[in-house]
This record gives sequence, structure tokens and C-alpha cells, in this order.
Amino acid sequence: QVQLVESGGGSVQAGGSLRLSCAASRRPFSNYAMGWFRQASGKDREFLAAISRSGGRVYSADSVKGRFTISRDNAKVTVYLQMNNLKPEDTAVYYCAADSSGLGTPNSKFDYWGQGTQVTVSS
Repeated sequence: QVQLVESGGGSVQAGGSLRLSCAASRRPFSNYAMGWFRQASGKDREFLAAISRSGGRVYSADSVKGRFTISRDNAKVTVYLQMNNLKPEDTAVYYCAADSSGLGTPNSKFDYWGQGTQVTVSS
């Protein structure tokens, strides 16, 4: 089992940027594809981005394409979500997740989840 801890959330004005980090407790981290999701109050959880084990393949949701970028550093057992040009509708709790199958697609079954970090974007 792998434990995931997100950090980097906070409050920012529209147009600003944040970088979320997700540190894993288990090595080899490269066994897992990783993903980022979010859940706004009263809404379903939404897939944002996923990255393969090596980082060579990424998927991004249309809603964030061009603004959010997923990356990983296997040596630091960490996955990142760089978020630029934030909008009030990006306000949500953001979660990282690990996919033990290693596929890292939007339809993957992500087995392990972090506790989430709050992102609030004001207009």
C-alpha cells in the first residue's frame, strides 16, 4: 500500500498560479502511474490529468488543457500539478491518486488516494 500526501493548496486570485505536490510513501514510486482529480462542493469528482510511470505519457482533461500540467520526479517520489491562469471555477479540493496497473489513463482504476488539499480562487 502507498500513502499519498498533497501539499501546495491555498487561496489565490483569479489569473494566479499554484503548484500542487503529492509525495508518496513507498518506493519504487515508478511502479505507479499517477493522477490528479478535484471535487468541488456539491459536484462529482473530476479527472484532471494523469501521467505514466516514466512520465513519458500524459493525459489532460479538456477543461484544464493548456492551463494545468502534470509532471513527476521519481527520484523525489513526488508528482506535481502546475496550475496557471486559475479561475474561480477551479475552486475545489484537489486529490492525487496512484494507479498500480501503471496505465495512468482517465479510465484507470486508481487504487490509492491522498487526503486532498483545498484550492480557492477568488475573482
